[in-house]
Amino acid sequence: MIRLTFIATLFCLTHLSAWAVEYNSVDTAKSTIRFVPTLMGSKTEGSFKKFNAQIHFDPEKPAQAQARAEIPVQSFDIGMDEATEEALGPNWFDAKKFPQATFVATQVTPLSKDRFELSGNLTIKGQTKLVRFPVTLTRESATAARLDGTLVIKRLDFGLGQGQWSGTGTVANDVSVQIRLSLMSK
Repeated sequence: MIRLTFIATLFCLTHLSAWAVEYNSVDTAKSTIRFVPTLMGSKTEGSFKKFNAQIHFDPEKPAQAQARAEIPVQSFDIGMDEATEEALGPNWFDAKKFPQATFVATQVTPLSKDRFELSGNLTIKGQTKLVRFPVTLTRESATAARLDGTLVIKRLDFGLGQGQWSGTGTVANDVSVQIRLSLMSK
């Protein structure tokens, strides 16, 4: 009986240590940054086709987490050439003057098992705002996981939508940003 208990305990410890991992890279080919604005009362979807992200995240030590993402604004795509072109112009992202958006994590707070609140500085079009949003970690293997989160930004806080677009009748102020990162441990 003692031998069986020892073997079971050893198995459990080995299994648990397999999940104790620090994720230190993002597979951007398997990751997405999508956005959902409301245009004339209807939700539409788009994405940023390219981004770069660095992460150091041990779910057992969230206070030590580090994360940074750089998003080339030129990779914005809403699925309609005319709308994408307008969005990259001076009334919206002004991609020539502000070619990159960034997010830098400042704090990760545990909420429950594999759920966290991510806080950080989001910079779009030269405007930096502190944002907070929940994320969920889904462990896929001993060395891979998925991190999913959704935040809602106020587009006008970042100067997105100037001139005829500054009202919220045609394009709502709230824009949902959905993040899915494929994390790996080296």
